[in-house]
Amino acid sequence: MQRDYELVCAARDKGNRKAYADLMSAYREPLYTLLLRMTRNTVTADDLTMETFVKAFMQLHRYSPTGTFSSWLYTIGVNTYIDHLRRQRLQTVPLSSAARDADGETVELQIPSNQPNPEEALIRMERDEALKAIVDQLKEPYRAIVQMRYYEDMTYEEIANALQIPMGTVKIRLLRAKELLAVTVREKGGIV
Repeated sequence: MQRDYELVCAARDKGNRKAYADLMSAYREPLYTLLLRMTRNTVTADDLTMETFVKAFMQLHRYSPTGTFSSWLYTIGVNTYIDHLRRQRLQTVPLSSAARDADGETVELQIPSNQPNPEEALIRMERDEALKAIVDQLKEPYRAIVQMRYYEDMTYEEIANALQIPMGTVKIRLLRAKELLAVTVREKGGIV
């Protein structure tokens, strides 16, 4: 959190391009993943990711260190997604006015959607952030193992190679990390 704030200050106050690049490098993939889950379209998620960074960088003076930079950025991302949905709605025709039966009568179509609505997406994002904060509290080597496995989607073998430890040790540490996370979540009364 402190490092992020220092980068924000360097970017905002000094126009430091490397600070902008470091912020983007740190949060591009997680933001893209969040937006991909919401849009289910790689091109749209990539466009919205870039749009989010542009909005965030233009509004860095509004960032307050009372919260994490990632939460602030993800909120901008969710709002960008909601704006995208609004733009989409303006360009569409309701199916009920386009669908007609053989007699020319309007037919109401019920098409279920498995995409989360903006509120559900925000709740999911807040849960992810709360869980990430708990993971960040884990001691090493557990934190690194969890981050590699679940945030970077590395296989056990890739983790073992990266950390230069046996694969069995990776599995044991991951199991222990899950136990520690479960205890912490129970003590906090759940996540969000």
